[in-house]
Amino acid sequence: MALTPLCHAVETRFWIQNEQADFEKGTLKNLSLRSDGRLALAPVFKELLASSTPYLWALAEDSKGNLYAGGGGSGASQAKLFVIDAAGKSRTLAELPGMEIHALAIDAKDRIFAATSPDGKVYRVSTDGKSEVVYDPKAKYIWGMAFDSKGNLYVATGDQGELHRITPDGKGAVFFHTEETHARSLAIDGKDNIILGTEPGGLIIRVSPAGEGFVLHQANKREITAVAVAKNGVIYAAGVGNKSAGGSPAPAPVSVSPATVSAAPAAMARVSNTTATPPPPPSAPPISGGSELYKIETDNFARKIWSHAQDVVYSIAFDVQGHPILGTGNKGNIYSIDSGIASTLLINALPTQITSLLSGAKGKLYAASGNIGNVYQIGPEIEKQGTYESDPYDVGAFSYWGRLVSKGEADSGKVTFETRSGNLDRPHKNWSPWASVDSAAGSRITSPAARFLQYRVTLSAGPTGRSPELTEVEVAYMSKNVAPSIEEVEVTPANYKFPQPSTPLISVNQSLTLPPLGQHRRPAAAPATDSQSGVTLQYAKGQMGARWAVSDANGDELIFKVEIRGINETEWKLLRDKVKERFLTFDSTAFPDGRYKLRLTASDAPGNPPGQALSNELVGASFLIDNSPPQISGLAGTRSGTQVTVRWKAKDSLSVIDKAEYSVDGKEWLAVQPTTRLTDSQEHDYTLTLDGLAPGEHTIAVRVSDEFDNQSVEKTVTR
Repeated sequence: MALTPLCHAVETRFWIQNEQADFEKGTLKNLSLRSDGRLALAPVFKELLASSTPYLWALAEDSKGNLYAGGGGSGASQAKLFVIDAAGKSRTLAELPGMEIHALAIDAKDRIFAATSPDGKVYRVSTDGKSEVVYDPKAKYIWGMAFDSKGNLYVATGDQGELHRITPDGKGAVFFHTEETHARSLAIDGKDNIILGTEPGGLIIRVSPAGEGFVLHQANKREITAVAVAKNGVIYAAGVGNKSAGGSPAPAPVSVSPATVSAAPAAMARVSNTTATPPPPPSAPPISGGSELYKIETDNFARKIWSHAQDVVYSIAFDVQGHPILGTGNKGNIYSIDSGIASTLLINALPTQITSLLSGAKGKLYAASGNIGNVYQIGPEIEKQGTYESDPYDVGAFSYWGRLVSKGEADSGKVTFETRSGNLDRPHKNWSPWASVDSAAGSRITSPAARFLQYRVTLSAGPTGRSPELTEVEVAYMSKNVAPSIEEVEVTPANYKFPQPSTPLISVNQSLTLPPLGQHRRPAAAPATDSQSGVTLQYAKGQMGARWAVSDANGDELIFKVEIRGINETEWKLLRDKVKERFLTFDSTAFPDGRYKLRLTASDAPGNPPGQALSNELVGASFLIDNSPPQISGLAGTRSGTQVTVRWKAKDSLSVIDKAEYSVDGKEWLAVQPTTRLTDSQEHDYTLTLDGLAPGEHTIAVRVSDEFDNQSVEKTVTR
């Protein structure tokens, strides 16, 4: 027996938001969102430079606190290098031949090195803006540069996937072949090992100062867009883009000489239609799959610690606590990786790409952007105020609002709520105005009853400068009760009955199942409305059935009353009351032959308090009850030699004659047609000619049935 709980749909329900996926549906402003669903004030995101170039791809800082940013844009004839001095003043330092600057590095003497793409060259730029080419790697792209402790400058390139080294005396050469198309990203650890990320194989390679390579990890992703080494020697690497079916093919050995130029890596090609790097050729696989972040321990153990289905990671840096910070596109999100299982969406920036991050001196963190070529400082202070605006919540029906209750820690700050409601699926000028709610006291929402609700919460820092936290918002509501809707009432074919419904055992649940750890309590879903599906009826002479299609907007449990009335009668007679199923069977022999109608009344009384239940009724189409057999008259047989002719008339007062049969001397019944050949009337004449009957007495029986399976049998004897 099934355990079926009682369902009461018109009751207090709750809209609960307490998980990252809940809050991601809304709009964050100056707030951070942690992966466990915590909202807090975000770090200050302060603009330091608003450049005239669409993209800034690289950041670097010298020992004096001067910050450099390099970039460019589509159609530009000059790549641009900007400087922001320690006082915060910015200017264009140099314009270099080429479209964009993708890599910057500063040596121990605070000399600035900038690499351009495409047809990349390495320039040394003086503080007065004068530049000179110090190395030409004969490569299409230069993706990264970094100095080791001995003053060697390493240059990661594509489209030959080579790592070049420029020694302090200015001599440069290929140092390592990755056997990949692109050496896409570069970092140097505390032992002067070079860490490379590649494309298209998604390899993370460690190259020793002696030029010996070792693959630390082969990622599931096609392109390693960023690598970074923490102070403790742990390596972090970001992979983006799905590999083609079957994985990447084994790369062929790469020669030092230039080859045919291949496409730019996937992440660069997909940034926007204004990027300077060319899009992939038609044969290139589509770019999809989001990003993954890998952590490689000092013993070379690698594992994935973070992923996102859409965001593309462009850069990795570290905050003062040593947490990896990720700059992503194409929504301008900046993430903090708090642990192997927790992360925080620190900032949702206005620019659509955060293309470069830099861990600067004195714990400062900088970001460069694309689609607006700006430079920003991230923190270390937090915003004084931030807001979260929820996505409009669709209750599904006109509803009354109850209390709004929140959970979290004020920590000397303030958390204030406002709500508004409407009957459009998006906030509009014809929604109600924002109205304040005191969530701490669990005050009731004053926004008018409607189908949609939206809340806005404002977090304000207190005198200590620490951020309040919000972990859960719970809104109580109750849908207005709506009467059941009856779409159709149907009388089923006569002489068939519905299967006997099983009676469910009603039991109070004595146990409670908790969700898995890490998952919060979810609001109960509204019970589903029953639907009438196909059903097999059982033959039962004299029985009739009816079924109906009924829905209830509140999902209430329903109860039904069925009444019957003759077509010429004025009073309804109760046929069955308190029916829980959406069908019934009744004995039609209890009613005289004739035409009748059924009236169905549907009530939601089981799901509502007394006096608040609603009902609806519908009268079905007329139907016929016919339990009387047809009449057979004039049955007679005449013999002429070996031929016998039998004639008779059949008539039914209410229904059509369905078939006629005959049997000779008790043998099998055989069909016979009326004289009109068509069986389509309440009255028919029949003529049956039997040839070859032996002399003697024969009993000829005839049987006539109407469409309600009522039968009459008569016989005649011939000699």
